[in-house]
Amino acid sequence: MTERPRGFALMAEDVRAAKDRDPAAPSSFVIWVSYQGVHAVWYHRIAHRWWLRGHRSAARLLSQFARRWTGIEIHPGAQLGRRVFIDHGMGVVIGETAVVGDDVLMFNNINLGGTSMSHGKRHPTVGDRVVIGAGARILGPVYVGSDSRIGANAVVVKDVPNGATAVGIPAKVRENPKPTEVHTAASCVDEGDSHVHEHEQAVHEPAMYYI
Repeated sequence: MTERPRGFALMAEDVRAAKDRDPAAPSSFVIWVSYQGVHAVWYHRIAHRWWLRGHRSAARLLSQFARRWTGIEIHPGAQLGRRVFIDHGMGVVIGETAVVGDDVLMFNNINLGGTSMSHGKRHPTVGDRVVIGAGARILGPVYVGSDSRIGANAVVVKDVPNGATAVGIPAKVRENPKPTEVHTAASCVDEGDSHVHEHEQAVHEPAMYYI
């Protein structure tokens, strides 16, 4: 089993992930000094460590400082995997009991929120390699399976199977997306591109095209 990197090695891994997933990234240096989505993850790692050690007031204060600095609010109790990249990021909110897997790509104005006032598990669990489009809301203790796609502005209140696509309000799950839905901005990120080219004539699902 590969040992999890720490310190600057883990930060460098985050920078590489951002560079790989953002075709607009000019250089690694620019990501290090200016990408607020990357900085928010770094702040969260410190706050989460404090939270687990029982320094909860300090953890909350740090998370609120990070919110003001980055525009991204991640509760210190939330669990984030490796190489999580928040692109643009402004307005992202991740709740206390949320769990986010490895290699997850999130865009701006996303909410991983709760639907109850209970003290137990009340926020989503997101698997590995999930892409969550801008403005999406994933609410309650639902499970979003690995390799799935959540369309822009979708409102997810039910589980999403592995490899499925969820679009709409409330989100409809498509376990076998049509080719015109699969080849969208969400999947193009994995192909090293961030958009569908103008010469392509296919009719795309709007909620996914504008992810």
